[in-house]
Amino acid sequence: MRQYLKFSDSNLLILLKQNDRLAFEELYERYWSRLYSSAYRRLSNREAAEEIVQDIFTSLWIKRAELVIHSSFENYLYTSAKYMVFAFFQKECNRKAYESYFTYVHNGVDNSTLEVLDWNELKRNVSSEVEKLPEKCRKVYELSRKEFRTNKEIAFSLGISEKTVENHLTRALRTLRVNLKHAGTLLLSLFISSL
Repeated sequence: MRQYLKFSDSNLLILLKQNDRLAFEELYERYWSRLYSSAYRRLSNREAAEEIVQDIFTSLWIKRAELVIHSSFENYLYTSAKYMVFAFFQKECNRKAYESYFTYVHNGVDNSTLEVLDWNELKRNVSSEVEKLPEKCRKVYELSRKEFRTNKEIAFSLGISEKTVENHLTRALRTLRVNLKHAGTLLLSLFISSL
């Protein structure tokens, strides 16, 4: 492993694409703490920062064969971290909006059982409608709403353009809103954005 210390990032990436685990471990050792510090500065949450960095390196290993990096490896890592931090904040905003909605609806009356039933029914209906979407459209929706991937990440993982990702998302959301218009507009909007 000691000889890997002398290798450039580019050389290590070539070895990584050839399934060299030691090259991966060297990249991990080289960048883990710096990426963690960067994520932690933005989040002030140790657990979330660790999870983001682990997800980046897990994705790097999984996608090693088809990995294409147009800038430096370091820039690639920091950009990935930035997008994942944005996704974390988006998820937190959706969670807070959902909590605010239920606080507003609750308004001092204990409707919690009814609300849970409504929420679960809406969840089943949305899942059913998502299953009816065309395969590519469904995949884009799930990557966006369930895995909180950015359009750029989705485009890369599916091998399509960002514009195509946007079109699939627009189509999916429009279909869900039309097919579930009987559900409350605010509740449906919160649900779709919180997935």
